[in-house]
Amino acid sequence: MNRDDERIIEGMRRQSEIRRGLPAGTRRIGWKSAFGTEGGMSYLGIDQPLTGYLTGATLADPGSTVEVSHWAVPLIEAEVAVRVGRSLEPGVGAEEAAGAIGAVAAAIELIDLGSTESVSEVVAGNIFHRQFLVGEFVDCDPEDLDQVRIAVTANGSVGEPSDPKLVIGDFGPIVAAIADQADLAGDRLEAGDVIITGAAVPPGPVASGDRFLVTLQNGSSVSVRVG
Repeated sequence: MNRDDERIIEGMRRQSEIRRGLPAGTRRIGWKSAFGTEGGMSYLGIDQPLTGYLTGATLADPGSTVEVSHWAVPLIEAEVAVRVGRSLEPGVGAEEAAGAIGAVAAAIELIDLGSTESVSEVVAGNIFHRQFLVGEFVDCDPEDLDQVRIAVTANGSVGEPSDPKLVIGDFGPIVAAIADQADLAGDRLEAGDVIITGAAVPPGPVASGDRFLVTLQNGSSVSVRVG
């Protein structure tokens, strides 16, 4: 498991130090999951998705413009955000973790891709995270998570709805992995935390003027313009 991987232990320790250095009053939002596809985990030699953190410092308003002209390799990720209704301890099982999910929302993460040579550096740097946007949360019973579908409209071109689990797997193991690795940062997965669960469709490059809309079949949506 990732919690036994020295590279990730070191990365989460350094990530925690960086978080402690954020300005006082920075709002806690939750967590992000990354490299959760079978290919991504195999490439990095990990057993669970990596974990990063989310705060109000990088949260953009839905529909706003995010300036990426100074980024090296800007990419957009269409994601499903989940909100947990109760705290979860490390070692929690996937079924119990899924049962803690009480709501889902459309989400967008914008990353600036860098080197993946050092897993510790990737984790310490919050896994290339730069900005994120989240739509309105809609209540969702755990037994309905299998019905979640996501669609992306890019510059007016409407994509077909797809099943995010075909890319990132079930939500339960993702939440359980967050609970495991939050502990490595001296933290916990707390009631009310939001998790963006990883790119539900392959990440794509962005350029100034691009517009994206991400929707879930439950009516949640979020859009962004790239500047």
